[in-house]
Amino acid sequence: MQNVSLQMIKSMKRRDDVEIETLILHSSWRFIGIKTFFFLVSLLWRIPATVKRFKPDVILFSSMVTSAVLPAMIKKPHVPCVTINHGQDVTLPNPMYQWYVPKIFKNLQGVISVSTATRTASIERGMHPDKGRALFNGFDSKSNRKLPSKKEARKILEEEFGINLNSSKLLLTVGRHVKRKGHEWFIREAFDKIESDVIYLVVGDGPEYKNIEEAKKSSENSEKIILTGRLSVEMLHLCYVAADLFVMPNIPVEGDMEGFGIVLLEANRAGVPAVASDLEGIKDVIKQGVNGYRLPHANAEAFAEKIDYIIKNNLDTLSETSKEYVLKTFTWDAVVENYVSFLRSVNE
Repeated sequence: MQNVSLQMIKSMKRRDDVEIETLILHSSWRFIGIKTFFFLVSLLWRIPATVKRFKPDVILFSSMVTSAVLPAMIKKPHVPCVTINHGQDVTLPNPMYQWYVPKIFKNLQGVISVSTATRTASIERGMHPDKGRALFNGFDSKSNRKLPSKKEARKILEEEFGINLNSSKLLLTVGRHVKRKGHEWFIREAFDKIESDVIYLVVGDGPEYKNIEEAKKSSENSEKIILTGRLSVEMLHLCYVAADLFVMPNIPVEGDMEGFGIVLLEANRAGVPAVASDLEGIKDVIKQGVNGYRLPHANAEAFAEKIDYIIKNNLDTLSETSKEYVLKTFTWDAVVENYVSFLRSVNE
């Protein structure tokens, strides 16, 4: 959510018809919970002071977490308030938080949900349908990051992780290790069913890491599964460049959801098509047969067969159309036009 918000701000600042004043918490992950708490408390007086000085037409909150200060404000802003919500900031399965969510919606004049699934979850939790609209996330196409060729990137990964990619296709998964991401399920149920010569790179960390590690140990092809842990931004981009196919095998988990799936865009931008579960926010990102395929969740045979089919038949074509599609549809400069239009409509 942090990266998405900062990229959106950068794109808005490039426009001549938008002027922005930001209140942002710049912080590392260390003690982020405590820092966030004090940042939210400070908004109780920083927002009124900024409204008085800057005189905005609208206040845009980056998530339900930041907009949660609205019900607690004694003196409410006299301008429309809009929030962006991303998924778990709506569905977090905490009884106290769920009791509070409808109160947040009541204090908002507009809600931007990053996917159709997130908008539906918002309506189920008290948002009036007329307040909200599903507007997708984007990615920063203006990055000046210089990346090596695919061949060079694969060579770097070979040296970094001690693997041989001469004849193997590289499957990539990126994401926090939580149950809904389906990493453990994919390794236990689907990976060994893939007939093609593949190596599976799993990037990220989180509470499910040990379970994923145990799943790897039980695989008949455990030597072809690489758990990298958290990587630097530079190394992560090398993984995208080097990969042949992105895998996002999400499974449904009550109280948790995939709001959008920004990693799918990052993969597609590098020319890497995706095979993913047909769930939640993923539905809004993948156009069947254009930048990948959506498959029934928890269907191991479907995942293995589709991966084999793509590798054997149309990987090169799908790689080209994936990159073309996201550059046309999901860059922030294209997406932010919809955001600005919605904010103007709320202000009218």
